[in-house]
Amino acid sequence: MRIAVLATNPDLYSNKRLMEAGEQRGHEMHFISISNCYMDITARKPIIHYRGGEDLGKFDAVIPRVRPSLSFYGNAVLRQFEMQKSYLLNGPIAIGRAQDKLRTMQLLCSHDIEIPRTAFANSPLDTQNMIKTVGGAPVVIKLLEGTQGKGVVLAETAKAAESVINAFKSLKANILVQEFIKESAGTDLRCFVVGNKVVAAMERRAAEGEFRANIHLGGSGHKVKITPAERAISVAAAKVVGLKVCGVDIIRSNSGPKVLEVNASPGLEGVEGATGKDIAGMMIEHIEQHIANRKK
Repeated sequence: MRIAVLATNPDLYSNKRLMEAGEQRGHEMHFISISNCYMDITARKPIIHYRGGEDLGKFDAVIPRVRPSLSFYGNAVLRQFEMQKSYLLNGPIAIGRAQDKLRTMQLLCSHDIEIPRTAFANSPLDTQNMIKTVGGAPVVIKLLEGTQGKGVVLAETAKAAESVINAFKSLKANILVQEFIKESAGTDLRCFVVGNKVVAAMERRAAEGEFRANIHLGGSGHKVKITPAERAISVAAAKVVGLKVCGVDIIRSNSGPKVLEVNASPGLEGVEGATGKDIAGMMIEHIEQHIANRKK
């Protein structure tokens, strides 16, 4: 098969692993930089050109690794591939949902999938009520545009929470305010979903003095055995958002697992290192199975 990895940096671990996994299984792999693509929207036959004028031609499948900063253009390129009848490992609508944290939370709640108590408001005049809505301080304040744990603040007191929220609001930033799950003790779970199955899971532990467990912020990843409830909520969250491949971040609370986030382009390095599993190979295998079923 002819498979494209649509991303921005060919040297990132995840992108290199996907290229290697596809080549090892005998496929013709191409790394396509999102920003180097351009399209003739009015063409009768949908075409995607590469910088310099090359027609990229038809791909059997496309693996999107779209960064939030390039989501508008990246999803436009994906739609063009979709019009060419390429199989998209994740589609532009689902990616757009996942990259909108507020929309994701609303979708999960509408399908009875547990999340931490969350509040959202436009005006600083509603700050105190937002804090009360999630049960009072301490609270977690999240920038909607933040990624990899950046733009996430723990406010220990109501006064501190008001100061942080109002500071963000003065910058016209959109934020979510969530309850702080104290019993999680600086850990969360990253469950990696491929198709309708959790294929790997790791526990992420925050660095000393830090409450965010993200690997990019110095956290560490460890293989973990998840419960049937954690497995079920991960698969359900992926299905609700519409993603075939994703990382579902879960926090363990006294009242059961709660979804923190659904990531449309989860990194492979941490989870492959922690579990020893060939996640990239599983993603390629999922494409193979889908293409084979489509040809029947």
